[in-house]
This record gives sequence, structure tokens and C-alpha cells, in this order.
Amino acid sequence: MQTAPAQSRLIIAVDGPAAAGKGTLARGLAEALDLPYLDTGLLYRAVARRMLDAGHDPQSDAEAAARALPASDLERADLRTPEVDRAASQVAGQPGVRAALLDFQRRFGHARGAVLDGRDIGTVVFPDATVKFFLTASLARRAERRWLQQGGQAGDALSRTRRELAARDAADAARAAAPLRPAADAIAIDTDRLDAPAVLAEALRIVRQRLPQT
Repeated sequence: MQTAPAQSRLIIAVDGPAAAGKGTLARGLAEALDLPYLDTGLLYRAVARRMLDAGHDPQSDAEAAARALPASDLERADLRTPEVDRAASQVAGQPGVRAALLDFQRRFGHARGAVLDGRDIGTVVFPDATVKFFLTASLARRAERRWLQQGGQAGDALSRTRRELAARDAADAARAAAPLRPAADAIAIDTDRLDAPAVLAEALRIVRQRLPQT
């Protein structure tokens, strides 16, 4: 496995399962600390979207699509659908796809520091990150959040969302390439009973403790 080169810029890794609050925290940290922000999950969603648009099975080899991915695809408005959720998990399990996107993530972070959220930032992309967070929350709480993000439709949509998240969790944890797991030195934050401002306040307190005093 490739290792990240040494870096001296401020890199903050925010990992965790889907709908644990990674994006909300990472965006808040980036704004508070004046750092660039990258939602690395969008990279895999964008690759999945390209595979689906081309009529390809997302489980088939997607490395070429990942290497040809233009940055503009990250701005697409159709990357957060249930169909793309499932396909993103399938392409993310492919070692060739992960290798193709690894350099993009590292270049982004090394340019002037960054906050990156994903599932393997602290373990693979930036194992020497200045601070690593791993967000957790119960499946029920995460399903409710994702359901509300998708419009809170009536019927069995909430139970279906819960099943889809459980399947995604299982796939992320079982994949051979960079399985979802906290880095040994990651700081865990359970977001079940904390609202977004409280999570951000706690994370900022921890980050500022780690920064050199000037």
C-alpha cells in the first residue's frame, strides 16, 4: 500500500460511516480555521455517476472512469441519490479506483492544508494528519438524518433508508481495500446526542489544543 509523504501543513481527517455528521463537521472546521475542504465521498459518487450514466455495472472495473474524472463532476447536482449511494459503495471497494483517486486527495491536502472527510482519510490518505476524528452514531439516528436529507417521504422510506445504510456499513467494513475503521490515534465523537454546533465546538477545542502555541 502506498504511504503518504511527510507533510507539515495542517491536515484534519474526519472519518466515519454514512450520515454520522462528517460533512457538517468538516465544513464547519474548514470555515473556522480558514482551510480548504474536500468531501472525498463525492469523488466516489462522481465515479459511480459516470458508470451509471454510461450504462455500466458499478461492480465492473471503474478505474478508467476514476482516472478520467474531471473536477467539475464534483459539482453535479445528482450525486446524492439512493442509486448513487449503492453504486458509490461498489466502486469504492475497487483497489484500482481507490489508487486512482488517492493522488487527487493528497495533492489537494498538501497544497495549503485541508479538512477532508471520508472513510479512510486517517488510515490511508493522510495517516500523519495533524488531527484525526472518527464520528459515530447509531444506525437509527443516521437513518433518520439521511431520510430527512432526502425529503422525509412518507411510507416505508425511513425503514428502507435504514436497510440501505446497514448494507453500506457492511460493505464498507468488509471491503479488502481500505475498510472503514478508525485510525488507532483517531478521536471518537459520538454524534447521537450532540447537535452540530456542539460537535463543532468540541472538535475545535481539540484541534486548537494540538496546534503549536505562538
